[in-house]
Amino acid sequence: MLGVETTATQEEIKKAYRKLAKKLHPDLHPGDAGKSAEFQAVSAAHDLLKDPEKRKRFDAGEIDASGQERQERQYYHQYADQDAGRRYDPAANRREFHDASDLFSELFGRRQHRGGGAYRQEFHARGPDARYHLEVDFLDAARGAGRSVTMPDGKSIEITIPAGLKDGQTLRLRGKGGAGFGEGPAGDALITIAVRPHPVFVRDGDSIEVVLPITFDEAVLGGKVEVPTISGPVSMTIPKGVSSGHRLRLKGKGIKAGTGPAGDQYVHIRIVLPEKIDGQMEDLARSWREHSGFDPRKELRRNT
Repeated sequence: MLGVETTATQEEIKKAYRKLAKKLHPDLHPGDAGKSAEFQAVSAAHDLLKDPEKRKRFDAGEIDASGQERQERQYYHQYADQDAGRRYDPAANRREFHDASDLFSELFGRRQHRGGGAYRQEFHARGPDARYHLEVDFLDAARGAGRSVTMPDGKSIEITIPAGLKDGQTLRLRGKGGAGFGEGPAGDALITIAVRPHPVFVRDGDSIEVVLPITFDEAVLGGKVEVPTISGPVSMTIPKGVSSGHRLRLKGKGIKAGTGPAGDQYVHIRIVLPEKIDGQMEDLARSWREHSGFDPRKELRRNT
């Protein structure tokens, strides 16, 4: 017995854990599955106890050893184990742990059974979580998709990529992690998503930004042009006399995440001239220069 009371400080709990961990470390017991399971159980117990809030909630019976919420007991259950005529005492349900070993035993369902004159110990603990990294296409993350993923053990599982998934977000697959210890449940698979960049679309929150090249005549005369969006091409009106850098909005053509409204798409205009300027365009530009008094740098000079 370690002699650590239930009122033990964090430092005392840490010392008790280190003592057990040093004794049970897998390097000292190669191939011993029992010792390995016991080491994992002690490590998980320490993870719970070193968090003051989790320790407090566990002591109050609000969460179990794996950190999951306990289901509230129904009223009639509160009398199930009481002596006849005895009123229910909430404090009677609270377990007293006089030693860290007792606490570890209760946390992970350690039981002792006599067999052949010796004691056999069993541990029941939630299995460890498994972490993975998955790259997805930009449009799959924006619109949502289903994907088949092969896990390291060779098993193929189907996952759902929710619409609006962001780069760096993590998907949790319940029960797809490491096997539990004893009768404990399996851990979860935690899949961190990396979204590949797109050559046209750039995400900004729930908005989509696009640069749209237009011709000289479209800028001068205006008109309707086709614009790509994450849900397919749409027609958009270019106003007459638009300049490069002008920003137009396509309402509701951005990211729709969850139940909220979809974001917008913003189209940045860029006037593009042909690589080779022909004589007709040169004559047009020369004639316009001779008769126009337009000076686009007037404000620039005024403010410098």
